[in-house]
Amino acid sequence: MTSVVVAAVQAGSTLFDTPATLAKAERYIREAASAGARLVVLPEAFLGGYPKGLDFGVTVGSRSPEGRDVFRRYREAAVELAGPELARLAELAAELSVHLVVGVIERAGGTLYCTAVFIDPRDGVVAHHRKLMPTAAERFLWGQGDGSTMPAVPTDFGVLGAAICWENYMPLFRQTMYAKGVELWCAPTVDDRDQWQATMRHVALEGRCFVISANQYLTRADLPDDLHPIQGDAPDTVLINGGSVIISPLGNILAGPLRDGEGILLAELDLNDLDRARFDFDANGHYARPDIFTLTTNESPQHTVIR
Repeated sequence: MTSVVVAAVQAGSTLFDTPATLAKAERYIREAASAGARLVVLPEAFLGGYPKGLDFGVTVGSRSPEGRDVFRRYREAAVELAGPELARLAELAAELSVHLVVGVIERAGGTLYCTAVFIDPRDGVVAHHRKLMPTAAERFLWGQGDGSTMPAVPTDFGVLGAAICWENYMPLFRQTMYAKGVELWCAPTVDDRDQWQATMRHVALEGRCFVISANQYLTRADLPDDLHPIQGDAPDTVLINGGSVIISPLGNILAGPLRDGEGILLAELDLNDLDRARFDFDANGHYARPDIFTLTTNESPQHTVIR
């Protein structure tokens, strides 16, 4: 295979309404597949939601009863890896013969994780990656992933990997994924700043890989009426303004960035560009200096209780 069509879906969750969000995901996946996409990437925290602008009643040393109840609703909206929502997406992937990389809020025991789930059209959910380091206030919502969920997922058009939002700023994580041979770097995110575009081009150039970054487009209308984000209560207030983008291994923008609304970015990737780009740079090969630099990565699962 010398080319493949990929899609980045830019859309917002309906916060605390996972069935509605799942229906939106299905609609966009079908649309992308009908346009020829073999890989569809959905944004960070798409199933489960990214509660932009909410504080959950947290101040230093204190949590409010009202904030605890908002968290209860957030936790109820999260999904489980073996739950019906991902099972439905696996059925859809099989029906449409597409690979999916989907950002979810994963509920596991008493903890939530920001997770990217890999769904294969033949084998269903084949891998997941839990965000290693939640950023800033995300840390009072989500736990930290460990090194056991940093997969490189083979497909018939290349090796998939995922870095969620600001994980793309972690150089040692990137180097670990480059060593795994990632060729299609999926970057689910909610970072809508212009600076994000420079980061995505840098990762493509450094990793000599294709980058598919899918961002949310979220407005105040996507949140329940009884919540009050700091950005304001006007329904058309934009909370996350997209910026989804698809980039080649030499840093060329193939599609996007998409702004000011929901939509789908599509690009046909010339897979021969992977070899062309590695002619003069390979971060894990001929441009590395293992005689000077080494990196040790702990990929063992971390358990509180060992029995």
